[in-house]
Amino acid sequence: MTWMPTRRDSIAALAAAALVPQLARAAEAPGLDAVARKKGMRFGSAVSANPRGGSFDNPAYAALLRADCGLLVAENEMKWQHLRPAPDRFDFAAFDRMLGWGERNGMAMRGHNLLWHRRKWMPRWLEVQDFGARPATEAARILTTHIRTVTQRYGTRIASYDVVNEAVTPDTGDLEETALSRAMGGVEVTLDLAFRTARAAAPHAELVYNDYMSWEPGNARHRDGGLRLLEGFRRRGTPVDALGVQSHIMTQGADGHAGVLAQQDAWRQFLKTVSDMGYGLLITELDVRDNGLPVAIGPRDRGVAEYARAYLDATLAFPQLRDVVAWGMCDRFSWIEGFEPRADKAARRPCPYDEAYRAKPLHAAIATALANAPARSAKSGTR
Repeated sequence: MTWMPTRRDSIAALAAAALVPQLARAAEAPGLDAVARKKGMRFGSAVSANPRGGSFDNPAYAALLRADCGLLVAENEMKWQHLRPAPDRFDFAAFDRMLGWGERNGMAMRGHNLLWHRRKWMPRWLEVQDFGARPATEAARILTTHIRTVTQRYGTRIASYDVVNEAVTPDTGDLEETALSRAMGGVEVTLDLAFRTARAAAPHAELVYNDYMSWEPGNARHRDGGLRLLEGFRRRGTPVDALGVQSHIMTQGADGHAGVLAQQDAWRQFLKTVSDMGYGLLITELDVRDNGLPVAIGPRDRGVAEYARAYLDATLAFPQLRDVVAWGMCDRFSWIEGFEPRADKAARRPCPYDEAYRAKPLHAAIATALANAPARSAKSGTR
């Protein structure tokens, strides 16, 4: 289906275009990727091919990407629901366009993701699939066909993949079952096959297990389950290079910050345990849910920035961490507003720029954290 602009879209596009000169002037200061590169890291963002989202088709949003990003990731366009609408059909049009724009603008692209191992995010056709008389064989064929088709299409144009996304159940730390894993006889069998297939099809690429596992209260079981999964990968010789830490972090309110910050030691120990196993680290989906903070924009933005700075200081202390990717640059297009609106109805402010494309204290906090991070040596990381 071809998107046709409405009158409202046209007015929004004109308003966005009027901001481009202002954003270009702001971009004369070092962008976040430029700051990160000085320390041997990269900074990037999620991007959409949907003109109504955080898209490169929006001139003002594209200006933010050019100013701050050296790395992009598709918000949705590489997920199974979008890339493979039917068992026998792939649709690469949206992602191809996105990748082409990134390359023309000198930006690398991460692949997200080859397998989102959650039932609720599997395409409907896969969850009701009849795997026939030899279900394990058929399920393996569907999975390996998907991974080979995607990775071979893009070759060395993509150098890092979230091969598996979110296979650990947050509440329990147990592994998540899907139609694929039931047909194949186990979750670990399924995940191992995904990584082994990706390594064979894209031997050049960094292969990442991506999940939430944050530092806030209530995440200990999730982190423990993630560690068990990573330990199992190492024990079985599964070719996993790095842990992607999504980093959808959540403020705890002005009075709750101190309690969360007191958990920094536990968070550092978690990251140290992962690193000691030989894994690299990435921040893959950074934004901040402003829970418990006041409605007033000034105090709220300061609280978000302070919280993110503490999180980044603790996390960027690990030299294995090379990439920091925000899950969107502008509040106007953040997924969080639709996913979890504030009870007081105040618009969420989770991104480095506000809905009018103006830099917020969070942008400065990210820049300072990147600038203060230890420099990465050529040997830091795994690949």
